[in-house]
Amino acid sequence: MSEKRLQFQTLKRRLLSKRRFIVYNEDTLAESFSLKLTLMNVFVVTASSAILIIFLTTIIIAFTPLREYIPGYASTELKKQATKLTMQSDSLLRVAQQNNQYINAVKAVLNGNLEFAKLNKDSIQAAIIKNKEISVVLSEKEQELRKEVEKDDKYNVFEKVSPKVNQVFFAPVKGIITKPFRNTVKDNYIEIAAPRNTPVLAVASGTIVFSEWTIGKGYVVIIKHKDDFLSIYKNIASVTKSQGAFVKTGEVIAETGFVSTIQNKVSLQFELWKNSGPVDPIQYINFQ
Repeated sequence: MSEKRLQFQTLKRRLLSKRRFIVYNEDTLAESFSLKLTLMNVFVVTASSAILIIFLTTIIIAFTPLREYIPGYASTELKKQATKLTMQSDSLLRVAQQNNQYINAVKAVLNGNLEFAKLNKDSIQAAIIKNKEISVVLSEKEQELRKEVEKDDKYNVFEKVSPKVNQVFFAPVKGIITKPFRNTVKDNYIEIAAPRNTPVLAVASGTIVFSEWTIGKGYVVIIKHKDDFLSIYKNIASVTKSQGAFVKTGEVIAETGFVSTIQNKVSLQFELWKNSGPVDPIQYINFQ
């Protein structure tokens, strides 16, 4: 017991015994700096400094942007930004693809390179005949009920009347049609005789999706309407509305006056498209 106590006192004396740290000038051997210290003070100061450095390093890594410069450390905010940018790039890619498809469709409309789907009336008639050939055995009560319903529907005129078109169009210009519509690739339009500087009106409300100058047709304007309708105006000398503008029915969008070297006359070339296919404008518009 006495030996342990003696060893403890010896260690305590060494830790608490005062020492002096002196710095001498090498040339003059004069004392430049001196410091009184003990081994205990050195240990306390060293441990406190280490704890402080660890604490400051933890704060810097956890709460400052400097952690992003540490190799192998991934920032949560950086991950969020990367995910957001990835989603935006995918959305922009889809929008760009849709715009390219739409632009290609408009170019095909202008160049007349579309192949139109034709309705096969014979196949429809054959399908109707095939459905009529199906035999169904009816009871007497069912036959009597069918006859009564047929009598009621036979003279009910108003229920059978339905409008031919759901869209009403305004005439772009009033005049004589000098070239009728033909459902072919090159003749899918009509020509309307119109004096020079005649205002060209929008046939219905919609958005101008194309308005550019061309060599052979002058200004060409395309308006997108509801129900998948497109109205196309060619042989235009000047325009009053730019691409992307929304126009109302009957609003002035251009003026006639362009004379091509092939036709050598002033006229408006007009096309009407429905579901990516040309239709006869006379069925929808009164030009007189």
